[in-house]
Amino acid sequence: MKQLRQFEPFIALPHLMKWLPISVVAGILAGMASAALLASLEWATNWRESHRWIIAFLPLGGFLSGWIYHQFGQTVEAGNNLLLEEIHNPKKVIPFRMAPLVLLGTDLTHFFGGSAGREGTALQMGASLADQVTKILHFKGANRRILLTAGISGGFASVFGTPLAGTVFGLEVLAIGKIHYDALFPSLIAAIVGNQVTLLLGLHHTAYRHAPLIPTLTIWGLISAIIAGVIFGIVARFFAKVTHKISHLFKTKISYPPMRPLIGGAIIAAIVGLSGTTKYIGLGISTIVDSFYTQLPPWDFAAKLGLTTLTLGAGFKGGEVTPLFFIGATLGNALSLLLALPAPLLAGMGFVGVFAGAANTPLASTLMGIELFGLESGVFIAIGCVVSYLFSGHSGIYSAQRIGLSKYSAVFLEEGVNLANYGQPKIDLPDESEERGSNSQE
Repeated sequence: MKQLRQFEPFIALPHLMKWLPISVVAGILAGMASAALLASLEWATNWRESHRWIIAFLPLGGFLSGWIYHQFGQTVEAGNNLLLEEIHNPKKVIPFRMAPLVLLGTDLTHFFGGSAGREGTALQMGASLADQVTKILHFKGANRRILLTAGISGGFASVFGTPLAGTVFGLEVLAIGKIHYDALFPSLIAAIVGNQVTLLLGLHHTAYRHAPLIPTLTIWGLISAIIAGVIFGIVARFFAKVTHKISHLFKTKISYPPMRPLIGGAIIAAIVGLSGTTKYIGLGISTIVDSFYTQLPPWDFAAKLGLTTLTLGAGFKGGEVTPLFFIGATLGNALSLLLALPAPLLAGMGFVGVFAGAANTPLASTLMGIELFGLESGVFIAIGCVVSYLFSGHSGIYSAQRIGLSKYSAVFLEEGVNLANYGQPKIDLPDESEERGSNSQE
């Protein structure tokens, strides 16, 4: 064993040389796909906002999207959960059709006025395109897992412009409390290359305001940050639970899949028509930006949460993350009325904090906050993300996410079970006899 340790650098070099070109290819594919996504979503959003009458046809758009998937995409309809299942339990190469289908489905959602995001689309395109490389290289087992993870990292980094967060997200999202570091280098390269390719193709990411003044971390400031994190985590848990419940309701009550987004789209179109605003549909980037500059109505986060859970639960395609950014930023903005922290700082904390709790990715979310809002906000951002992660419990937006290690030492959870199937946690509290024994020893 001692002799082997002396030669480990010679083992690392072939690992690096093997994965460098493969990761570059994965990054290029992810970056090109994200560029196509960002460009098409920008066009769809601008056209919809210039022709708002199109929202009345959201039920038709939902039916069309559902019919396309029902006819051609049943094998890839699980989306991000299919990616996670393939990483944990490899069966067969993800069909190439996942990429164009999810791109088309997401564009239809935004063109007609659904409330959804884009991260799910970027992850699915990045991973499915990377998985086509396995046909050429005949990868199996750990090699295929690493390649899929790199594809996820490349997709996340390139769609949001956050290579460090993208790197860690691909590793962290697979299982709560457990990270496979053998995919770290490939994920980093794919994330960096993917982001650079998107930029080279002329696509630009939204620049968010840095908090102009970061307060000194006092006791009250620490308490305020923790309180904010608790609220972020509870809202993240609520978002995930409601989305899954609405999805289950639509699936059990409506047997023909294309009818689910049709009915959901009719409800959403009616709500938008009655409210007289398109503020809560689409990506909502302009409102997210506003949350850093001005005081917004305190119910903005709830309105976005309701429309997004209905959109995704009804079967429209897209992602959860950008709506979670909206929910978190506007929630943080509202909390500035109650907590001793400035609104821009709380908006940034909420932006990544709610996402951290919903996706169970506190490290990636903290890095994303630092990349987007500056290192000077890092301590507050980390507090918000970590506390939100704790208070969201063992729930999340990705039902195929596995449990690697319980979030709490007092709660036992079986390792390897996905979030959709795990039972009630067993709380390991001492019984009366243990307490009496402990007291007598004292």
